[in-house]
Amino acid sequence: MNVIQQLEKEQEKKKTPALRAGDTVRVHAKVVEGTRERIQVFEGTVIRVTGGGLRRNFTVRRVTHGVGVERTFMIHSPRIDKIDVLRHGDVRQGRLYYLRGKVGREARIRERRRLVAEQPEEAEAEEPAAETEEAEATEQS
Repeated sequence: MNVIQQLEKEQEKKKTPALRAGDTVRVHAKVVEGTRERIQVFEGTVIRVTGGGLRRNFTVRRVTHGVGVERTFMIHSPRIDKIDVLRHGDVRQGRLYYLRGKVGREARIRERRRLVAEQPEEAEAEEPAAETEEAEATEQS
């Protein structure tokens, strides 16, 4: 592993939710106003997720008072306090730019009912525990 990859690995956040286009999220972002810092909540629909590793970012869209507002966040940025996934959307596309031309009921996204796959890092950590439980069950039989 070279030096750049090592530095990037240190700066990554440990817990990040599995985000996909169509998800409704609430992003708690730190905002600096003069000398004071506060947390501002931005809630909307994820219309795209791009990049990978430390450069991974996502764009959230919301409509307030008839005006569409889009904001792009870096997932591993220190300016992001936390990301809450409120619901997972059932969409077929990776980029939901078509939502820009839709308003009201047209812009609705169905909720995904089936389970969402967790990020690979978390799944790998859980697999060895499941294997040891199966091994113990076979030994007791």
